[in-house]
Amino acid sequence: MYVVRPAAAAAAAFAALTGLTLTALAGTASSATSAVPAAPTAPAGTFRALPLPGGPLDGLSGPVVYAHRGASAYAPENTLDAIDLAMRLGFDWVENDVQRTKDGELVVIHDDTLNRTTDVEQVFPGRSPWKVKDFTAAEIARLDAGSWFGEEFTGARVPTLREYMNRVQRNQQRLLLEIKKPELYPGIEEQTLKVLDETGWLDERHVARRLVVQSFSADCVRSVHRLRPDLVTAFLGTPPVADLPRYAEFTDRINPWHTTISADWVAAVHGLLGAHGKALEVDTWIVDDAATARKVRDMGVDGIITNAPDVVQDAVDGF
Repeated sequence: MYVVRPAAAAAAAFAALTGLTLTALAGTASSATSAVPAAPTAPAGTFRALPLPGGPLDGLSGPVVYAHRGASAYAPENTLDAIDLAMRLGFDWVENDVQRTKDGELVVIHDDTLNRTTDVEQVFPGRSPWKVKDFTAAEIARLDAGSWFGEEFTGARVPTLREYMNRVQRNQQRLLLEIKKPELYPGIEEQTLKVLDETGWLDERHVARRLVVQSFSADCVRSVHRLRPDLVTAFLGTPPVADLPRYAEFTDRINPWHTTISADWVAAVHGLLGAHGKALEVDTWIVDDAATARKVRDMGVDGIITNAPDVVQDAVDGF
């Protein structure tokens, strides 16, 4: 799960972080629903030495490549077709987005509206603005989520989270799960964890190696960490360096848009220990071309989230 960074990043982290003052996040009482993993080797948010070249952890090459919404450059995003194609291309890690229907079903779709990626305007013409939360799961199941992308995908559906998790399991893939717009769906953190549990994704094996939960909402990530402190979590965004120690209290990764980062910023993230006492990681998005992929690799990122995983993998020798 945790990827070793190049030695250059280690040296940069030490230099960039000298003298940085740490601040502590106000404590939150834990009401974890499962056992807390072994105590970390050092408090979250503190500095640690990165492995030196030639050491026992040295040797991994490129960053991890994540298929964003599945192989979404080649198949309709967030559909079962997209993750099946990622599997056929040889990619273990897929990313998805979770929202909630009017009747409380979790579904896998990026936008909080249905009209960009389905035929909802034709099927339900009088129900603008076609918000996901205003439609039942049965209504959404009627929609075509594939023909907008290409005729060969006509009839693809918006999957429920349960359907999606079962397919990822069948494919023996791993999942970077994003909780979208949690402010629209009170309690979605607990509900997502319940579905993950019921589909077999919260056992020790899945939690340790096959699952990361992320969000643009710090409160959402904090809530997931409180409910299941054993889970690996990620915050989507680019916090200022001075604020990073606060995030390190409840997350393991900081996942920024690639245009917002520099090598120094990546090194600053790497110089802190996250919620599980291991080095904070950086998985950047959305990178779809070879030149940008090499650029962020050279900044020392741990992972690259991409619509075109084959292009990125070829460019950076990722895995």
